[in-house]
Amino acid sequence: MKEEDQEPQSDGILPIDEHEEIVSEGGKKVRIRGIYLLPNLLTLGALFSGFYAVIAGMSGNFDEAGWAILIAAVLDGLDGRIARLTNTQSAFGAQFDSLSDMVSFGVAPSLIMFSWAFAPLGRLGWAASFIYMSCAALRLARFNVQLGTVDKRFFVGLQSPLAAGLVTFVPWLGYKYGLEITPLVAYLSAILTVFAGLLMISNYKYSSFKELHFKGTVPYMVFVFAVVLLVVVAQNPHEMLLSMCIVYAISGPAMGIYEKQFKKQAIDTGPEVESKSKSSKSNRESS
Repeated sequence: MKEEDQEPQSDGILPIDEHEEIVSEGGKKVRIRGIYLLPNLLTLGALFSGFYAVIAGMSGNFDEAGWAILIAAVLDGLDGRIARLTNTQSAFGAQFDSLSDMVSFGVAPSLIMFSWAFAPLGRLGWAASFIYMSCAALRLARFNVQLGTVDKRFFVGLQSPLAAGLVTFVPWLGYKYGLEITPLVAYLSAILTVFAGLLMISNYKYSSFKELHFKGTVPYMVFVFAVVLLVVVAQNPHEMLLSMCIVYAISGPAMGIYEKQFKKQAIDTGPEVESKSKSSKSNRESS
């Protein structure tokens, strides 16, 4: 038997082989052993935050659960950018990020909302939670297979971190003000949860803000606006963050309706413009 055909043997007590994969470095394909530390460490932090959010939500501490989801979203936004800036992108990191997102923005929000408001709904409650979680899984799977084939300026469907914020920040805010869970609140929460899930798998386009380049310069007023926004969010984080999630979630359907209406008007006005141009041409010829 040839040496390269033999299975690698592990000398340790726990048989774990070293990870190997081919990555692109400097335009060349090279084989690496091991995984990149910094971006995967940020992904691991997001995964831990999502897991802690589940524990806090099931324990009834929805304030800590909301903060944990927020931290997971921040870390999830950083790991990809850090990987691109340091040229440490890998297939392992992409798959690890998707699995982390499924826990933090799929499983965690559904269980948090279920623990907060769905007890009076019985089977309808866990059905709403399962619909949201399934939509999150479908959203992440579709995102993975569409990499490199869609316009990078837009996301197709609501991003899972924003959907998680839309669902999780409602218990977060309700816990802050001591909102009583009535049947009406439970049903409205179930509708919101299902609606957030359906937005994730919709074809509505959402701005990715990837055209923003942090290396370049910006007008002075843009920086002043960022400072003011940071102060406003710091004063009322629960209310402001939920409001920002709502506005962003609505932006997709609003943009879709606007584009559809604009195209309809263009189609309706097209024949009129064409007929006018033909009539003016015939008038010129007759004269």
